[in-house]
Amino acid sequence: MKITRISAFQIDLPLKEGRYAWSNGNFVEVFDTTIVAVETDAGITGYGEACPLGPAYLPAYAAGVRAGLAQLAPSLIGQDPRQLASINRIMDAAMRGHPYVKSPIDMACWDILGKACGLPIYMLLGGAEQAQVALYRAISQQRPDEMAAKVKAYRNEGYRKFQLKVGGADADEDIARIKACAAMLEAGDILVADANTGWTMHEAARVVNGVRDVDVYIEQPCKSYEECLTIRRRTSLPFVLDEVIDGLPMLLRGLQDGAMDVINLKISKVGGLTKARQIRDLCVAQGVAMTIEDSWGGDIVTAAIAHLARSTPEEFLFSATDFNSYGTKTIAEGAPQRVNGSMTAAERPGLGIAPLAGALGASVLSVGSL
Repeated sequence: MKITRISAFQIDLPLKEGRYAWSNGNFVEVFDTTIVAVETDAGITGYGEACPLGPAYLPAYAAGVRAGLAQLAPSLIGQDPRQLASINRIMDAAMRGHPYVKSPIDMACWDILGKACGLPIYMLLGGAEQAQVALYRAISQQRPDEMAAKVKAYRNEGYRKFQLKVGGADADEDIARIKACAAMLEAGDILVADANTGWTMHEAARVVNGVRDVDVYIEQPCKSYEECLTIRRRTSLPFVLDEVIDGLPMLLRGLQDGAMDVINLKISKVGGLTKARQIRDLCVAQGVAMTIEDSWGGDIVTAAIAHLARSTPEEFLFSATDFNSYGTKTIAEGAPQRVNGSMTAAERPGLGIAPLAGALGASVLSVGSL
């Protein structure tokens, strides 16, 4: 089997809530996502998706996905998409870094492999470790009372895990946000305060001290690994690292230092399902739990998350994300749907999704034979 054509499509994903806000005044109202179609001479087409959380979150931006694909795609024409290790070596040789560009191609190749084998991707990633995947709900940064009201509302929709967007300009207000939301919880609920690198060390120190009596996880308080490690050593609260865990080298460093209890494993941040699986398996071997997700996305990203999460042992899956429930636009049929705070991966071959007729529109990039 050989890749004959790689195409990319740009789609806007408006938010149901109108705005998603996080640390340092950052926000997005409409997400810019890129869908990739990898066609083969066997008549099988695989699909992938990459959707950066704006340009100010990670070293990634939406237009960069498409610009990078234009550079990367020619090196993959004629290659066997089922040979995932080879595909990744070719991509890494052709383009240093930029994992978010490579992720949708890798995802599409997994989709092809599953379709060629007649198996859902979760089976190829290790098999079904759980029937349903528990989800968290991100609570966009607002006033403490508004965030607390959203926790209560989403709890009524079946969520039991809540990630608060903190890291604001005022540490006292972040302490108030955490305490107000904690007051909405019931037994068994989980609360995470995610600063998205937004605190300086002195602000983070004030916050972790101010909420030391609250049952809350502290996530990525500061920009650098070293700053986060300093705060980790100053608090007994459980600790999550996200932005700084961008591949195996940083994961190994974090494991050596005992820097975290949980990591956020984002598929596009590490370059796709192939490398995300490597990190997942190492975390399981070392006893570190994971939130399995991505930077953002629609139906295709949500399907990929569901397959990786479903094939992860339940005790090591801290949470996962149903990004397609945040937006107003449906891209593909067959995508996972949230039911009572959980979702699952499809039993159909590959990702188990198919783009809706007319949803993709005209391609913005096409490389290969017609």
